[in-house]
Amino acid sequence: MAYSFKKTYKASTGYTPLCVTGECAFKKLEFGIIELAPNESLTFDTGEREVAFIVLSGRANFDMGDKTFDEVGLRKSVFGGKAHAVYCPRRKMVKISAVWAVKIAVCMTPIDCDTEAHHVTPDEVSTELWGQPTWERETHFIIGRDIGSKELFVGEAFVTPGNWAGFPPHKHDIFNMPEEDVQEELYYFMFQPEQGFGIQCIYTGDGSVDVAYRVKNDELVEFPMGYHTTVMAPGYNSYFLWVSSAVNPGVFRSTDPDHMWIHALENFCDKTKNKA
Repeated sequence: MAYSFKKTYKASTGYTPLCVTGECAFKKLEFGIIELAPNESLTFDTGEREVAFIVLSGRANFDMGDKTFDEVGLRKSVFGGKAHAVYCPRRKMVKISAVWAVKIAVCMTPIDCDTEAHHVTPDEVSTELWGQPTWERETHFIIGRDIGSKELFVGEAFVTPGNWAGFPPHKHDIFNMPEEDVQEELYYFMFQPEQGFGIQCIYTGDGSVDVAYRVKNDELVEFPMGYHTTVMAPGYNSYFLWVSSAVNPGVFRSTDPDHMWIHALENFCDKTKNKA
């Protein structure tokens, strides 16, 4: 396969686009990173897109003209607790001013209606523990219908060192609701210490796509189609921001039939825990 679904972010002041429609594997989903030093600012045009600004680290002020959110952000790294985020409607010029040195993930998808801006605080971020030992992760839900987004669905995952995530492998590339929906998705990875890494697998049932990427700090992988699953190196705290775009944002996906039996094992483990 000539095309690579993996991209690498190199630290840079200002806005760095990483996924742009027409230049990446996606038809709708776009993504980039903003980095600003204290007292630096930039203006971001949302255009015809709803935009989620996820503060990965640092603190900033957001001014949309008709609405402002000040002092957004608290953690020094993604491993410092739940996220702050700002959800912004289409057709806004957003001035972002850094209070501390700030790093922000910019998640975007086009919409055809107006929505309301929202500052997502850590107490609005819900968490769930998914999987079982050896394929366990803590999932944080940041952006969804509950805060007013239409097609963006964004969260963070913290994977136990050496564990798999998103196992058994799953996909969401055909419309078969309510079981599965077409969702473009990406993962953006970070590690602690920073030299950590993981392996991201993507494959299709017919074998036309079958790749495994070694993913390092500040790298992302696009999932326009196919089954995907992830494993992290032992000894490292591992994180990925997951970003998806869909008409029906949520967990609508199908499992690789070869590994469907793992769900029965998960259910057995859950019942055993409840009896303990």
